[in-house]
Amino acid sequence: MRDMDSWLSEKKEIGRRNAAEAVFEDIRTAIVDHKLTLGTRLPSEVQLAERYGISRAIVREALRSLQTLGFTQTRTGRGTFIVSESPARQLGGGAYSARDLMEARPCIEIPAAGWAALRRSNEQLASLRSLCDRMDDEEDVQKWVRMDAEFHGEIAEASGNAIFRKVVAGVRGALSTQSELVEHVRGRRKASNAEHRRILEAIAASREGDARGAMAEHLLEVKRSIIGTGDEKRTPLKV
Repeated sequence: MRDMDSWLSEKKEIGRRNAAEAVFEDIRTAIVDHKLTLGTRLPSEVQLAERYGISRAIVREALRSLQTLGFTQTRTGRGTFIVSESPARQLGGGAYSARDLMEARPCIEIPAAGWAALRRSNEQLASLRSLCDRMDDEEDVQKWVRMDAEFHGEIAEASGNAIFRKVVAGVRGALSTQSELVEHVRGRRKASNAEHRRILEAIAASREGDARGAMAEHLLEVKRSIIGTGDEKRTPLKV
């Protein structure tokens, strides 16, 4: 408890941009560095908001990411406890695990990108280009991951295949959740933006093979990030 009091007393200045990401990273680092030990109950949202000088809503967002990643567990009426020093092995979203997404996405999104290169309309191309431009400039993680999922959805739409469109739309929430978690831990936004841009340019040039290849490379990099995140050694603790 003395360690917790000492950690809590260290006031942190958090900028307005990426505030939830910064809070998440500060708490995650404290857990990994053993400043906050397994079994410890985190301070309340009010205390954390005071420590960082931010709103409770931002604190709540950061705590949600910590719990989804498996670092913490919230018990009704008891608080939020630290239960692991590393991320969970299955980073998925909703009803879909990381393995579900990694196995299914190449089967759908690689051919979808190829067909999009052949079938996209000028309006669809303009929409994809606008998304890439906005993602390059976006600093807010939540907004970026929504646009990330939208980008992949637009490609499925541009493929002209109703099955591809429906499948990608059906997992859109899971894609956003996974994208957010990988971004928090691996910081892939700039790399993803560059990969998206290569997919876009291949679609714009109507190069089917290049579009398929660019999408395949993007999904492979996402897979590598997920495996790297999930394979870290875990030390779970029940509370």
